Amino acid sequence: MTPATAEPRAIRWLLVALAVLLLGAFLLLPLAAVFTEALRRGWGPVVAALADPDAQAAIRLTLLVAAIAVPVNTLGGLAGAWCIARFTFPGRALLLALIELPFSVSPVISGLVWVLLFGAHGWFGPWLQAHDVQIVFAVPGLVLATLFVTFPFVARTLIPLMQEQGRAAEEAAATLGASGWQSFWRVTLPQIRWALLSGVLLCNARAMGEFGAVSVVSGHIRGETNTMPLHVEILYNEYQFVGAFAVAALLALLALVTLAAKALLERLGARRGGMA
Repeated sequence: MTPATAEPRAIRWLLVALAVLLLGAFLLLPLAAVFTEALRRGWGPVVAALADPDAQAAIRLTLLVAAIAVPVNTLGGLAGAWCIARFTFPGRALLLALIELPFSVSPVISGLVWVLLFGAHGWFGPWLQAHDVQIVFAVPGLVLATLFVTFPFVARTLIPLMQEQGRAAEEAAATLGASGWQSFWRVTLPQIRWALLSGVLLCNARAMGEFGAVSVVSGHIRGETNTMPLHVEILYNEYQFVGAFAVAALLALLALVTLAAKALLERLGARRGGMA
């Protein structure tokens, strides 16, 4: 008996071909164009562009911001997911809405908020200037902007999984005398480790590729506050196309590595789940 949802083979092949065509047109073709333009004149100009002091500073700053934002958001996202999935309390819906807020707010708006708060004419700007503290147009501003836009990734990756798993295993551990920390470390964390690593990778990819929010708070100071995406924009606007595409290719390569690692983690998680 043919399932009610079965489609004729021609329709299935047509849908597959359409999906592949759209994937190639909107994802693979632009990605290939980036690497093609970067290598148009060979490897020499690419190496020279990446060895430029401003490019090196942008790479270091991007890695520094990601190295700060990702661990903080990992802890915050894990705590938020644990609270929402494991407990019912007043304000639970509000907490979930706050976690999802960066998804609905433009990154540029989030950057402007930090300028409004910590800029020279912002709410706390005069006090910060009086105490010689620089947040906007400095590394702390970049970190704050990145923290805001990347916060939901870990939490939103974990919440559905933790809600599906329920609290039975943790309650059983508690009845056997396990403390809260022991229950989390030996029961909760092993169950969510693959999803957690997947969320961390997504958070890291967004942290390195963020443009809108950091563009507002950076000040575009060469060698000091320009991350890799901002450096690409500056090079492109100055008609240094080889350098712009070289740095963009490096960003794309990091994104591909992240995607491959995420796919591997998902496969490992599915395999471990099937073995369990």
